[in-house]
Amino acid sequence: MFRKIIAIILSVTMILGVSCSADASANAADAKEMTTQEFVDSMGMGINLGNTFDCSGDWFAKTVDAQETAWGSPIITEKMIKGYADAGFGVIRMPVSWTVLADEDGNIPKEFMDRVEEVAGWILDSGMKCILNTHHDGWSEKFEADFDGTLKIYENIWKQICERFGDYGYNLMFESMNEVGFDNIWNQYGGPNGKKEAFDMMNKINQKFVDTVRASGGNNSDRHLLIASYWTNIDHACSEEFSMPDDPAGRCAVSVHYYTPSTFCILEEDADWGKAQTEWGSDADIAELTKYMDMMKENFTDKGVPVIVGEYGCSTGNKKWEVAENWLLSVAEAAKERRLCPVLWDTPGGEYDRENASFKHPEYIKKLMEIAE
Repeated sequence: MFRKIIAIILSVTMILGVSCSADASANAADAKEMTTQEFVDSMGMGINLGNTFDCSGDWFAKTVDAQETAWGSPIITEKMIKGYADAGFGVIRMPVSWTVLADEDGNIPKEFMDRVEEVAGWILDSGMKCILNTHHDGWSEKFEADFDGTLKIYENIWKQICERFGDYGYNLMFESMNEVGFDNIWNQYGGPNGKKEAFDMMNKINQKFVDTVRASGGNNSDRHLLIASYWTNIDHACSEEFSMPDDPAGRCAVSVHYYTPSTFCILEEDADWGKAQTEWGSDADIAELTKYMDMMKENFTDKGVPVIVGEYGCSTGNKKWEVAENWLLSVAEAAKERRLCPVLWDTPGGEYDRENASFKHPEYIKKLMEIAE
């Protein structure tokens, strides 16, 4: 719900070649035999390659390089990717905004697909897993305006991704969407009017995603998939109106994001919707974290549906590092204790110095990896 605010603030202050079957890790073949829960367990700690291939807007040149660097990232190199693996991360979530360079029917330029494939290949070659999604593609507004027409574009996007990556090994995971919901149909801060209709739309899109991937054949017929919940919000994910799609392969996990409390994670100064919070760690704060992580365990993990916390993080400009670190480690630990995989949201200028392939707080990264042991 605060996705635009998050993109702006976290891009500055966030803590934190290619081959057809590019998996080079020793357990690449094992991923095919794993259950999806075992696959999620094997990810360890994750991190996002944020504000890179997910750049969007109409203010920069419509070229591959311009989209990759528009929000402050240098051109990604294999050395940068290897730095994540060397630090111990087991999975990189790779957000991609495909429609920025695509035509009105969703046809993706070959040069952009080539570039995404190149970086995804480096991730897999490094021994890490890769989560590939559709990110800032404006699906919320587009589906509200023309559901059937947009569903065709959405399907076309995924057909092309599936065709290009169909022979890649099972360490590559597809994610249906990012943060999508339909506020013009249902006011999530109001009553129930329109809620069923909004969730029905979300459920239909996720089903189309699964059907499209499975029908494309190759390794996509039983590839591990990640299903975006409504606005990737835990309360909404646990709502009775949200349902996981039918999957003949039975290999789907669910995605949620965690930026709670938002006044702590997002705000660096007071806003009309809240007062910036600089402290965290009270009994009430821990109880809130425990409640939400327990909700995902009880509603999904315990029922055989694995969970990936596809984004979590907090801004640091208005708080002591020790406070931010406590939140970051507490969230990661709470997730791992319940067999949820936490994937840190990181952007240029954040925890990872891409130019030097090094981390701003190496001791924090060490503590993070210890949680995953």
